Amino acid sequence: MKFLFLSLLTLFIAVIVSLVAMEDPGYVLFAVGNWTVETTLVLAAIVLAIIFLSGYFLIRSTLKLWAVPRGLRLWKKHRREQKAIKSLTQGLIDLAEGHWKNSEKRVLKYVEDSDASLLNYLAAARAAQGQGADQRRDHYLKLAHENHPSADIAVGLTQAELQLKHNQLEQALATLRHLHQLAPKHAQVLKALAKLYQQLGDWEHLLEILPRLRKHKAVSEKRIAEFSLQGYLALMENTQTATELENVWGRIPVTLKDHHDVLLAYVHRLLSFSASDLSEPLLRNALRRQFSEPLLQLYGKIDGAEPARQLGFIESLLADHAKNAVALLCAGRLSLRSKLWGKARGYIEASVNAQASAEAYNELGNLLERLGENAAAAECYREGLKRVPGCEQTTSISMELSANPAIELSRQVDGDSKAGCQIEPKVRLAKE
Repeated sequence: MKFLFLSLLTLFIAVIVSLVAMEDPGYVLFAVGNWTVETTLVLAAIVLAIIFLSGYFLIRSTLKLWAVPRGLRLWKKHRREQKAIKSLTQGLIDLAEGHWKNSEKRVLKYVEDSDASLLNYLAAARAAQGQGADQRRDHYLKLAHENHPSADIAVGLTQAELQLKHNQLEQALATLRHLHQLAPKHAQVLKALAKLYQQLGDWEHLLEILPRLRKHKAVSEKRIAEFSLQGYLALMENTQTATELENVWGRIPVTLKDHHDVLLAYVHRLLSFSASDLSEPLLRNALRRQFSEPLLQLYGKIDGAEPARQLGFIESLLADHAKNAVALLCAGRLSLRSKLWGKARGYIEASVNAQASAEAYNELGNLLERLGENAAAAECYREGLKRVPGCEQTTSISMELSANPAIELSRQVDGDSKAGCQIEPKVRLAKE
């Protein structure tokens, strides 16, 4: 439409000029030295226009001809770039499909012509990793770093990821620590470092970087809480003395000390160090806040200085939990420590009736043996052994006791199924 308009306008102007020239063609005189040229104005204008257009097109053609080599180079470069993009794309497809060898070959074929050579080298490193070629992998990562020094973090994170996949934990730790020195606030570096510390069981360093994880929002608050809980539980589990345990306990945040699992682990370790005086008030206060069967099981095993006071506390809980088997067993154990045999028997039998367990049968058997009821005690031991995983063979042996009263059976029935059957001081069973 535009071309048509211009054509019509040009034709219109030509007609106007022709009409004017027919009426008065004008006169032009050119004089150069002894030479003179006379002509009409119209002819002179036409000649000048022809000369101008000829010169314009001559110059334009010369410039285009001059630019041909450069244009050819640009065309070749563009063609190579297109091939590089196509080759990289196909290489990434092969990488995703697990065709490691083809992927490595394709992503490196036009790497010199690629505008995204960083992607080429990183993809090649992943392909080499898939083939188990660690040296080639590291070589490609080195090339990626050399060609793109500003991409230190991206290259380093890729290197750490690949090292972790090959279970090269120490190398990955060195890589991530180096990255942490370069970028101490980088969220992804902190996140990867925390996960690696967790995998290595390096709880001290994991707990050390938790404030930075929170500050830079590297992980969610829920994840930070999980790291914190797991770290402090592991530190308590690894303590060797009561003093070490107290030092760890002192480091635990106040909000975490009330956590059920933390308190349970702490009391377990206290009992292993025979520190009942410290564990009893902790458990008592915790049970006042929240009724918990695991805490009750521990409370019944505390050999405190005032078992009667402990029993009174548990009996106060039984007012609201009269049929709870664990609470009844706890009361029975504390009655035994208070040497209240009748009360102990009543509580333990009530626990067995509420929910029979190996622990309850074992306590009842010990009590009945103490009272001289050996036949009933043997039956309790048999029933208890039946409820301990992994004690089938011991149970079958115990069934022979009535036929062979001379057999002396040693056993420990523990409520923890992981404990299995263990040996404790012998229990002599009289003939029924």
